[in-house]
Amino acid sequence: MEPVTHFLTGAALGRAFFNRKTALATFTATLAAEAPDIDIVAYFGGSITGFAHHRGITHTFVGAPFMAAMVLAGVWALERMWLAKRREKRSGKGKWVPPPPNWKLLYLIALIASFSHILLDFTNNYGVRPFSPFLHKWYAWDIIFIIDPYILAVLFFGLTLPAIFALVSEDIGARQKTSRGRFGAVFALAFIVCMWGFRDFQHRKAVGAMQALAYEGEDAIRARAFPRMFSPFDWYGVVETRSAFHSMTVDSSTPDVDPDGRTEVRRKPPESDVTLTAKETRLGHFYLDWAAFPWIETEKLDTPEQQGYLVRFYDLRFMDPDPAGMVGDRSRRRTPLGAFVLLDRDLNVVQQDFSSRRQAQQRFGMDENGSEIRR
Repeated sequence: MEPVTHFLTGAALGRAFFNRKTALATFTATLAAEAPDIDIVAYFGGSITGFAHHRGITHTFVGAPFMAAMVLAGVWALERMWLAKRREKRSGKGKWVPPPPNWKLLYLIALIASFSHILLDFTNNYGVRPFSPFLHKWYAWDIIFIIDPYILAVLFFGLTLPAIFALVSEDIGARQKTSRGRFGAVFALAFIVCMWGFRDFQHRKAVGAMQALAYEGEDAIRARAFPRMFSPFDWYGVVETRSAFHSMTVDSSTPDVDPDGRTEVRRKPPESDVTLTAKETRLGHFYLDWAAFPWIETEKLDTPEQQGYLVRFYDLRFMDPDPAGMVGDRSRRRTPLGAFVLLDRDLNVVQQDFSSRRQAQQRFGMDENGSEIRR
């Protein structure tokens, strides 16, 4: 999930269960809920290194305790620099002094929040490797779009509305019987869990409908349905058969496969020395380890600037022409998380990197149809 959802989930966890137990509970949970994304620093080593370590050790059951300890160390440092001095000043003036934080409990809170990050990332279709480094396998629930407006909305209002109501209560002189914001936080978390259950039910219906069909006379070897942003009944489905990949829209409310009659069929191309060489590169190794439905395209380059082969890697999970669940123009297809390997005429690796289809073509002097751009 995107960072805002993680931050808000951590804040909700702190307010719902822990902020009456110890000081700094909500602050610690908020930071720890987003801490695993510190793996973004790996991109300083280049796009391939960053991709290889994205959702890596920081998103595992082994790494979570270290993430929690790192957050706790930061919170302790801030507490010593700021809050501890405030307590000393208040104590010297005879004012009420807030109790110091319960550091053992705060570590447990940080650990739970770190696990919440792994769970949230598991719900979308990118996936996580929670058992790494012992089992380097990707797991994905495929039920929540990476940016879910309903989860964001309920978390935002669940955390902010109680503060507004508290101001109103203060104006009318009402007494506060429970910790401020606790009900809103509990409601938001309960809503998310219920939403997971509902989306999982719809997801199973969509996958079952795809598996029940034959595709050009062939049975499905694998079928997966991926969420779209708005409608819980609208899915992007990918089916693999012996000879092809089939991509289509699935309506789980019916359920109906390809209701708009726009199934896209991609025939599996034969292997060649070019594709085999590209797969053996560092980029190819990491990409094929992650991709659920890898799709590889090869272009022969014969321009004054470059001669050789451009091999592009895609994952069909992310080639939905209508990711927001709205009818779009397939000719303007987005290809996120695409990568390429450039080989010379003798199949030596010249370059390997991540880019979209259009960026790769423009980089090597090709137009959108793969033809040379005349200058």
